[in-house]
Amino acid sequence: MTHSVTKVAAAHIAPVFLDKKATTAKAISWIEEAAKQGAQLVVFPESFLPGFPIWAALWAPLNNHDLFQQFVENSLFVDGPEVQAIAKQAKKSQVFVSFGFSEASHASVGCLWNSNLLISNEGEILVHHRKLVPTFFEKLIWAPGDGAGLRVAHTSIGNIGGLICGENTNPLARFTLMTQKEQIHISSWPPIWPTRNPTGSGNYNNLEANRIRASAHSFEAKCFGIVCAGFMDKPMFDFLVKRDPAVAPILEKTPGAESFFVNPTGAQFGQTLQKSEGIIYADFDLNQCIEPKQFHDVVGYYNRFDVFDLRVDARRIEPVTWTNLEPRKTN
Repeated sequence: MTHSVTKVAAAHIAPVFLDKKATTAKAISWIEEAAKQGAQLVVFPESFLPGFPIWAALWAPLNNHDLFQQFVENSLFVDGPEVQAIAKQAKKSQVFVSFGFSEASHASVGCLWNSNLLISNEGEILVHHRKLVPTFFEKLIWAPGDGAGLRVAHTSIGNIGGLICGENTNPLARFTLMTQKEQIHISSWPPIWPTRNPTGSGNYNNLEANRIRASAHSFEAKCFGIVCAGFMDKPMFDFLVKRDPAVAPILEKTPGAESFFVNPTGAQFGQTLQKSEGIIYADFDLNQCIEPKQFHDVVGYYNRFDVFDLRVDARRIEPVTWTNLEPRKTN
């Protein structure tokens, strides 16, 4: 039976940049803290493990080969020890956990995906999603994902779905989640996302864009929203500036992303965090998802399915299909 009120937590925190082991330990400690405060669902940002590869926006790819190699070495296998440790803690703390990570491939030594896992309070992976299309400079790091992760998990604390960063601008991906009775939508974001030098004009206001996208989805889906963004701490800032002091103004003047909550009417409510690390909490009364459906139920009466036809390929894309042979998996 689904609880009417679910307490959720958004972890607005920085990774131990490019250190998957230390960041995993940090995630576990914050899961423990959120559980002590009564949270039933704990959410971490996009590419939290091992950090967001912001260097792809700052320098030409021909100067970043060493950073890419370090990033590959600290990316995670879904069946690896870091995921297992977080799943073990989720079970121990009896909380659901959502976290973004850079996923490594068993088929390639250099292929990565921008991925997210939703883990149950029993330590089981419920949803494994790979970002459909890496955005802008992310294409220099991650491969495109597939439709296998466009799933809503129907759990005891609500029906939970999620998309990564710019996917929340994709109306068909969002609609796919709406059709699965989504009540809680997780959108995960990087700490900053520069598109132009902030000293010039015409810069993309990512902070405001995130609010628009979160509110639009919650209003259309009639669901609650968790916006969980990363945080750039001083060690991450210093790491980048040490490599090239010229990027300091970009990092300082590009607005940091904000973590917050949205209700089913699209209105922001409750706690927020932007300029410091921490956890914010909210109580979601899932009964509030029902009344707005009377006005616009876009997956029910407020649509024309005789006019529109959406089909989703939910297969996991693999580079090879084996017959009569099991491939040997190695880390």
